[in-house]
Amino acid sequence: MLIISSLFVLTYLVVFKNEHSFAWFRTFAYIYRTIFRTDMAKKRSHILIIDDDSDVLISTKLFLKRHYSDIDVTDNPRDINSLLSGNKYDVVLLDMNFRKGEDSGKEGLYWLNHIKSISPDTGVIMITAYGSIDLAVEAVQKGAADFILKPWEGKKVLEVIDKILSGRKKISNSDDGNKPVIVGESEAIKKLLDDIKRVAITDANVLILGENGTGKQLVANLIHYYSSRKGNDFITVDLGSLNDNVFESELYGHVKGAFTSAISDKVGRFEMADKGTLFLDEIGNVPVQQQAKLLTSIQNKVVNKVGDDKTSSVDVRIISATNGNLHDMVQSGEFREDLLYRINTIELLVPPLRERHDDIPLLINYFINKYTLEYGKEGLEIDPKTVDIMCRYPWPGNIRELEHAIERMVIMTDGVCIMPDDFQLKSKSQSGADMSEPDTLNLEEMERLCVIKALDKHKGNISKAAEELGLTRAALYRRISKYEI
Repeated sequence: MLIISSLFVLTYLVVFKNEHSFAWFRTFAYIYRTIFRTDMAKKRSHILIIDDDSDVLISTKLFLKRHYSDIDVTDNPRDINSLLSGNKYDVVLLDMNFRKGEDSGKEGLYWLNHIKSISPDTGVIMITAYGSIDLAVEAVQKGAADFILKPWEGKKVLEVIDKILSGRKKISNSDDGNKPVIVGESEAIKKLLDDIKRVAITDANVLILGENGTGKQLVANLIHYYSSRKGNDFITVDLGSLNDNVFESELYGHVKGAFTSAISDKVGRFEMADKGTLFLDEIGNVPVQQQAKLLTSIQNKVVNKVGDDKTSSVDVRIISATNGNLHDMVQSGEFREDLLYRINTIELLVPPLRERHDDIPLLINYFINKYTLEYGKEGLEIDPKTVDIMCRYPWPGNIRELEHAIERMVIMTDGVCIMPDDFQLKSKSQSGADMSEPDTLNLEEMERLCVIKALDKHKGNISKAAEELGLTRAALYRRISKYEI
């Protein structure tokens, strides 16, 4: 553009030296500014309009095209999946009703939730000719950025869009930018989200149950996000990875000289989480001899550092998680009953992926968007046949396995579309369906298959599986983590 501008000035100086030519030059310069500077003045933003009224689509697109660089339209909300998987939209203008005679807004609220589950950072503006305060409030509560009524004023629409775009620029410094996202529309997930919001506003201790890979830490994070402790720290400790030698030091801290390697004071996880939330992952792995001190800290809200006689008060909310059956462990003497009742004021069960089958396509789209952006492969799509195959796969490793599979496919795919051959299905023996005849003599793979078989046999009970394998619970947890089971 700078070169073109320089050529105009040079042409004027060399050729147009009389006042008559100057008038012509001004006209030519005006045309230049109109043609070449209009696009420069447009805001670099990608906007999607979804409305079943073709007149609304055409008029709105023409109007917004004067102010923003990229405008897409569709009259069918079922196009959302393909559009969002192939594009990164800053703003979506979404109609509230798509069927004639329908004015409840339920369709719009459904598709709003769908969009936010796939692309949580996209700002959604609800548009309708049947506005009401109650509907507007409900839409905003469910994640809409704003709400406008037909027929709208152009100035109002621009103000709302610009406000959203301005907010997106600051998203890295905002709370919403760090909001944990649970993707899904199944009844099981809707119930879980309702329970999370209901529990979060209290200070009750919560025990989260669920298989490996279902997203228990994500649930814990979301409880913290919705709680009054949101502005303070969310501290995580994986109890399954701690051995007896470091357990107390990690949780409660130590003072200098408490033991040979204690060369300075150390703050424990309880103190780190003061005024915030402490997430105790795999709490079923706490050694019996450590459970009494843990109970005292949770019950009395105090910690006693290793090597220190004094106690310190802490104000923490405890959220725990396990994939085992703590009630069975109480019966077998492996877990204190009083500790169980202290940590499970509320129990939340995270459903396995096989029980929320309808959420698999949404999760696929979510992770495709995430990893195509992360690895610079925007525009990479997934073939519907691949999605169909993935929906029929049992996913024994739940969401964690699904996410890893998609990340691997995005990395390894050279084409513009992920095809069925790109999805490396595990053999039946690997997925736990038939492991009587392993087709490998690799020791690590055989150990992995034995661990899976033991866990399947005992339905995820860590204690019984460990006993069957001749391992301690801690050793079994290390293998589960090592093999990403």
